[in-house]
Amino acid sequence: MKPFASRYLLLAAFSILLGACQSTPHVEAPAAAPAPDAYAQLEQSINSQELATAEDQLAALQAKTPDDSRVEQYQRQLAEAYLSRSQIVLQKGDVNAAATALSRARALMPKAPALTSGVNGAIAHARKAELDKAEAELKAAEARRTAKIIDPTVETSVIELKIGDMTQLRRQLDAIAADIVAFNCQVVLQVPRVDDYPWLSTLLAKRIVKLNPDFELQLQRQIERGEPAKVVLKPARL
Repeated sequence: MKPFASRYLLLAAFSILLGACQSTPHVEAPAAAPAPDAYAQLEQSINSQELATAEDQLAALQAKTPDDSRVEQYQRQLAEAYLSRSQIVLQKGDVNAAATALSRARALMPKAPALTSGVNGAIAHARKAELDKAEAELKAAEARRTAKIIDPTVETSVIELKIGDMTQLRRQLDAIAADIVAFNCQVVLQVPRVDDYPWLSTLLAKRIVKLNPDFELQLQRQIERGEPAKVVLKPARL
């Protein structure tokens, strides 16, 4: 009897083990990750100062959910971020970048002019300061210039050319060319004969190119028969 019972127990244990091996455990598939919240992404872009990206995200939300109260909330938040950027770059002296950021803030909040009035005044003041500085630099440069042959305090200077003496003519043309470049003069070349203009204008132009290849010579021709050859110089005014 005992051997039979042992064999029966062994057979039962083997059957249980075999059933366990053949069964496949059920494994649930992982849940899909929820889609990122568009408003959370917008706020993240604003906080990380990716303001151009934030504008695109805001425009998409305005088109998709125009009646959502959060749209106006984030619109103002983005406008304030641009305003803050404008103030920061203005303090660093970048007036153009400040004006650009301010214009974006205005576009986002057109019904709140008080939001940008303070920065607008500061930018206007900074621009005026830039212009005043540039004007002062130009006047200082003007003061440092020394005329060789013209009188820069009068509207025009007339120089009679010594065509009969090539040595003196060359010296005259050297001085005339230097003053033309230094004072950005308009030039009128008065000659008694048509044939005098080409060679005189060529001599003058070559000297100017040597002094400043990028200078744009404003040269006019006048034929004054019976009169000596002259150069009329009109310096530019600041």
